[in-house]
Amino acid sequence: MDELTIAVTSITITTPDPRGLAAFYSRLLRLPVTTEDGPRPGNPPTDGWAQIRNATGPTLNFEYEAEWAAPEWPSRAGAQHATQHLDIHVNDLAAAVEHALTAGATLADFQPQDDVRVLHDPSGHPFCLFT
Repeated sequence: MDELTIAVTSITITTPDPRGLAAFYSRLLRLPVTTEDGPRPGNPPTDGWAQIRNATGPTLNFEYEAEWAAPEWPSRAGAQHATQHLDIHVNDLAAAVEHALTAGATLADFQPQDDVRVLHDPSGHPFCLFT
């Protein structure tokens, strides 16, 4: 057991538009989309898969989800919950929020902390920018 190696290498995010969401995170994180697959035969045009590789952190994969329901944040009983989210460190919170909005994010109505901003990506996943 001492020789066992375990490492998180990637995070897969489901979405009704994987290539569109990869393009958003490419703009947001200033990383290239490294892999894209188009729709499979018989599936809608937004079907597919995409990936952003990050040399200093986990790879982000974007996978098509036909039965997508955007999570509600903050959570409330009976609604789709966000079971995980990305935390993204920034050195200038105000500038990073403006950058995220320009990239296509929306600012969440509820903001729980002064040094964190909760935003939503174009598919509705919440993510946090923090200093």
